[in-house]
Amino acid sequence: MKTYKKLVKFILILSFWCLPISYAYSKNIPSSFADLAENLMPSVVNISSTQTIKSSENQFPFQFPPGSPFEDMFKDFNEPRERKATALGSGFIIDKEGIVVTNNHVIQGAEDILVSVNGSKEYSAKVLGTDPYMDLAVLKIESNTKFKPVSFGDSDKARVGDWVVAIGNPFGFGGTVTAGIISSRNRDIGLTRYDDFIQTDASINQGNSGGPLFDMNGKVVGINTAIIAPGSSGSIGIGFAIPSNSASKVIDQLLKFGETKRGWLGVRIQEVTKEIANVEKLEKAEGALVASVSENSPADKAGIKAGDIILEFDEKRIDTMRTLPKLVAQTAVGKKVTLKIWRNRKLITKKVLLGRLESSKEFKAENKKEEPDTKEYTKIESLKISIRDLNKNDIEERELPKNTTGIVVTNIEKGSPLLFISTNDVIVELQKKKIKNSKQFLNIVEEANNNNEKTLYLAIYNSSNQRSYITVKLK
Repeated sequence: MKTYKKLVKFILILSFWCLPISYAYSKNIPSSFADLAENLMPSVVNISSTQTIKSSENQFPFQFPPGSPFEDMFKDFNEPRERKATALGSGFIIDKEGIVVTNNHVIQGAEDILVSVNGSKEYSAKVLGTDPYMDLAVLKIESNTKFKPVSFGDSDKARVGDWVVAIGNPFGFGGTVTAGIISSRNRDIGLTRYDDFIQTDASINQGNSGGPLFDMNGKVVGINTAIIAPGSSGSIGIGFAIPSNSASKVIDQLLKFGETKRGWLGVRIQEVTKEIANVEKLEKAEGALVASVSENSPADKAGIKAGDIILEFDEKRIDTMRTLPKLVAQTAVGKKVTLKIWRNRKLITKKVLLGRLESSKEFKAENKKEEPDTKEYTKIESLKISIRDLNKNDIEERELPKNTTGIVVTNIEKGSPLLFISTNDVIVELQKKKIKNSKQFLNIVEEANNNNEKTLYLAIYNSSNQRSYITVKLK
């Protein structure tokens, strides 16, 4: 009997422990989104933008010969045609004066922008500023009417599994409310330079772009931007939103300056692969490998060199290459930051005074392509490639740094292990040694073969003059 009473008491105690835990996991499930949606609807807008598209395509599947009597008769059919194209999107009001946030791709190239508020009256709007690199735009409704704004929430506090509500203009059906959860965070889908998306399964379709993603407190935690829809099948529950914390910084700059002012380091980077980490004696593949440093850039002035691996920026760890550009861009221009760098298998520290990305030459630079070269060459049988010395004319024509030395790849045979090399690429380093000429390059290759080294570690300039490091496995 005593044993039975003890068992009952234990079960009761266990029940009291379990009930609060179960309640904690279930208490936030909403019974309805109606009150929330009703309160937020007046702050969400439908956007339609129009632009003129010119077409110069031949209206016939053939051309009349010069001088043909039909040429004058049908010339009007082949003149450039114009048509109006309309794009639909969504947005939301962040100021009672009619400041609207949306995606840049919703209004890009638009001649006229109309904004419909709460599904009723339409207003004309003008663009205050855009940021194509994060796909954001800020508009001003041209009216003296006072509007109902919403505010940004803290997207860093948004957790996977939290409820969210999307309101927008899918397929032109304005005022559409959908709900779901945050499916994932920090998604990089290769859409923008600074991808860091919130993934959601709230239904998002064409026309939802630029609309808000709300939390349960009615705060904007994301800006709906993209979906994955195989075969244009529409929403399949995989949508992506720009986090509010990242977006609000850009929006503040667009409102204040009409443009962005991003931090600039002045390095070109690439991924640290397992092979590179092994060569550099890093414990694991992490950080951003500096492929090249822009002349007179903040990085150049701070003494950062090609081959350095940036492991930490402003006390923030660089887990992957893509992390660094995001952190640099979000850092204020003119701020002095500390970088932790892996160089020659040692950890060193550098102080860098950040510049402004938009003021850099690289921001507007266009790459130039070169024609194949036919000068004298040296054949390297073990690598199945042909090379020649880099000369002064090459440096001038390709606008390479004046002190560049190396060799130019003139031919690559079938079966060469240099799979990621192309003709006209310039090899400037091999096994961390600066290349002066073809003879030295050949000697280093032979030395690597004699020492049974398994990997070649090269620094190259490709035909677009982009400097990068690659590893080549030897048989």
